[in-house]
Parts: sequence; structure tokens; C-alpha cells
Amino acid sequence: MRTSVIRADAYYRLSKEEATRGESSSISNQREIVRAYCKERGIELIGEFIDDGYSGSNFERPGFQSMLAHIASGVVNMVITKDLSRLGRDMTESSNYAERFFPEHGIHYITITDGFDSSRSSLLAPFQFAMNDVYLRDTSRKVKQVLEHKRKKGQYCACPPFGYMKDPRCKNRLIPDPETAPIVKRIFSLAVSGESSRSIARILNADMVIPPLKYRVLYRDNFSDEGAKRVSDEWNYTTVKRILRNQVYLGHTVLGKSKKVSIKSTKKVALPKEEWAITRDTHEPLVSQEDFDIAERYLGEKTKAWHDIPKVRHSIFGGLVFCESCGAAMCSGGSVYNGERNKYWYLVCNNIPKRDSKHCKDGARIRYDDLMEIVRLDLNSLINLSDEEIHDITELAVQRATGARSCGEANPLEQIEKRLSEIEKIISKLYRDNIAGKIRDDMLDSMVSDLNEEAKKLDIRANELRNEQTTEQGVRDSFEAFFEMAKQYTQIDVLTRDILLAFIERIEIGKKVLPEGYKVAGRNVPYKQNIRIVYRFVGDMLSAGDMDAAG
Repeated sequence: MRTSVIRADAYYRLSKEEATRGESSSISNQREIVRAYCKERGIELIGEFIDDGYSGSNFERPGFQSMLAHIASGVVNMVITKDLSRLGRDMTESSNYAERFFPEHGIHYITITDGFDSSRSSLLAPFQFAMNDVYLRDTSRKVKQVLEHKRKKGQYCACPPFGYMKDPRCKNRLIPDPETAPIVKRIFSLAVSGESSRSIARILNADMVIPPLKYRVLYRDNFSDEGAKRVSDEWNYTTVKRILRNQVYLGHTVLGKSKKVSIKSTKKVALPKEEWAITRDTHEPLVSQEDFDIAERYLGEKTKAWHDIPKVRHSIFGGLVFCESCGAAMCSGGSVYNGERNKYWYLVCNNIPKRDSKHCKDGARIRYDDLMEIVRLDLNSLINLSDEEIHDITELAVQRATGARSCGEANPLEQIEKRLSEIEKIISKLYRDNIAGKIRDDMLDSMVSDLNEEAKKLDIRANELRNEQTTEQGVRDSFEAFFEMAKQYTQIDVLTRDILLAFIERIEIGKKVLPEGYKVAGRNVPYKQNIRIVYRFVGDMLSAGDMDAAG
């Protein structure tokens, strides 16, 4: 929005590295410069957006994203920063925002100390963007050199792991945390005694032990109340495994497990163990090498059979299957019994293990292969429908959606339009009769008023019927689109992720209903289970319904 009044947003940014250099680049310094600039020129400063401690290489900063949302509302027509480097140090992205995005959105972008103005072409601008990019790369190189030097000396450069805290006398040295170190020791003790990672997680949850991330949120880091609420209160087997496999508890400093794909990306990739930077005996251990090896050996034995199920990590149903009882997503899991002879894979409600208010006592569970076959057969039954059957299904869907009349009934909209035409003619005749002296004025007013009231009600009903016709056409179009897509297949022999995404919106799994006298769904016990398949375009009007099966 362009107006004669200049309304501006100010953006302030300071990276962690810059914060160590004093006041010249501080947030308060930037704010003071921008406010003085606006006051001198009569610019109305509408909003101020801050990213304190954020690198200029990444534009997914909360303050910057909030400013973009504010710009989209059309309230402001200018953005001001102290200099170009405050906007960002990535040459490509900074140039894109300054020279394309802001002008396209009617935003006049200016910087104060280095004189950039998006309304005027500048030969120096490309060099300014390039210098900021060079600064970014140089800073990244220097930071890496410092970290590498500290790693070689065995200094700990990351957040302290659960069980440790940083030594108040030396911030790069770990010492046992008196609050959490006993918990880590207990985890190793349970593992050495033969408990599985899942069993250890259950024991810790039963004893209401605070898990690592929740402990960090509550007692170590500054999180918002909303952020703290989103952190789980429970242990899970993955967290336990991570602790049991971490060599830091042997007293070794282990760093460099991952690296960024580039200086301009936040994405990290895991590095092979051979490339980890391990410095031995740098701090007090919480477990002996003997117990660590025993725990790791037990962990490997208990998980080997699980990893022999290759499909476990490649479910094609991810994000599509939900529990009918609580609405939670269903995740994949595997079971192994009688050694190698019997294995099966299932989908289970995510809320079953939870012990809080979200716990699902009726949580759904279904064998993966059973669901694969149910969906495949249901899809094939639809693909193989004749044109006549498709027509009948479509008409039934139209009647369900609109409450439509049967074929033999008269069209109510035509009847209403006919009556409205009659009313118009009657009113016209009444006025002619009044002029001819056949009807008194008071009778005319009364009769016309009644007819107008009737016409008003008929108009409302006519609009409702027209909306129903629109709905009817929408249903027909949706079914046509679905079956047009289905015609691309003659038979589905193997269900794939692509086929699921093409045809299915979501699948809801109900709880198992057992025969009278049975309380647990054991092997070979018959049961019923509702499977609701919501197809794309046509919804659940073609749902699979109840499934009869045996456990």
C-alpha cells in the first residue's frame, strides 16, 4: 500500500559473535540510530522487530518472519535497518529481499549508515552484498578454527549432556550434576541388570523422573511458558538408548558428531564415528567401561531381532492412519516372538503409552499386512466398478449430500419460480383494478403486503435450492474426478505410497470388538474392527466399514 504518509517497520539483528564486540552493533544502538533517523524526517515508526542472537546467514528468524507478516497486512510502506548487514549476510537472499521482494510489495527499503535505498539504483549495492557474504564466510572459518582448537584440547564446547553441568570455574569443563548424575547411573545399572530400554523408560516414568529435555526447560534454559508446555513429561526408549550409547559418560569428550551441509544452511548431517573428535579422560565418568560395554551388548542383543524387520522403518501409511477413539496418528511397531520363527508388524495409536490426560484407553491397533490388504481390496473394488455402478453410487451420494428428491418428484425450484411469476402478475392486476376503482386502497395495500411476504419467503427458499444444486454439481464433479483417476489402473497388485497419496485422504482405525466372554485379543481370537477410509474428492462414502478378523 502506497500512501503520502511514510509508515515504517524497523528491523534490528545481532548475532552471538557480534554481541561480544561491544555496543557499536548492539540492539540498543541500532534502535537509537533508527529512532533518531525517523524523528528527524517525520517518519511514523509503526513496528520494531528484533532478532537477538541470530546469524545473518539464515532468514528463518522469528523477528524477521514476524516483520514479513506485518508487511503483508499492508500497514507499512517502508523498512529501515541500520545497515545492510542487519538484514542479512547471505549475498543471494539479502539482494533478493532488498532489490526484489520489498519493491514488489510496495516497500521502500533503506539503510542508514551505508546509504542503501531501494528506490534508487546503486552501483555499490552488489559489492556491499558481496562483502557481507565474505564476512559471513570468514566468521564461519574463524569459529571453526576456535572450536577445532578447543576440541583438540578436550574442552567441551556444546551444551552439557544430561547428568553433567559446566564447571563454574571453567566453562569448557564438565562436572557431574548432583541432581541428574544419579539418574544416569541408575539407567546404566538397570541396563546392566538386563532391563530393556523400553522397560527402563517405563520404570522412570512410573517413578515420575523428569526426562532430559523437560529438565533442561525447567531448570537450565530460558523457555517461554508455551514452549515448556510442548515438551514431553515422559521418558521414551529412544532417549534411554541415546544415554546408554553416549561415551561422554565414560569421561570422554565426544564432539563433531554432525556438521552443517553449508554455512548458509541450518540442516545438519550425521558424521561416521571415524570422523568424531574424541578426547579421552577429560572429566569424571559416571559409568565404568565394563558396565558401559555390558549395557551396550544387552542393548544390541535385544534390538537385533527388531532390526531384522526391514519394513519397520518404511511404513507407507505415515501421516494417513489415525486412531478413531482419540484422533491421534498411528505409528508403526514390530513384535518378535519364538525367536526368528514369528514376526509381525503393526500400527498402533500414539497415545496408548502416555500416562497423562492424553492417554488413549481404547487405542487402536492393527496388523500392517491386514491394513495393506484391506485398502488394496477396497481400492480394487472401486477400480473395477462398471459405468452403471459408478452412476448409481454418484446418484446415491448426491441424495445423501443434498437430501435430493427421487426421480419421479417435481422440481421444487421450478414450482417456486412459477409461483413467483404468478405473484408478479397478480400484483400487477391488483394495481390495474385499483386504478379502475374495482379495489379500495386499503384492500390493495393489505393484499399486496401479503403477496410480497409470500414472495420474500419463496425467494429465500429458491436461493437454498440453488445452493443445493451447486452442491449437487460439486458432488458429481468430485466423483467424476475420483473415478477418472481410478481408470488409470486396471488392478492394484502391490499397494505403494504413491497410490495411497493419490487416492486416500486419511484412514481411521477403530478399537477391536471381541466376542462375548473375551477380554483380550489373543491369537486366533475372532474380532470385529471398524476401518473408515476417507478417499480424496469423495470422502468416506465409499468406506471399507467393519472388518472381521482373527488375532
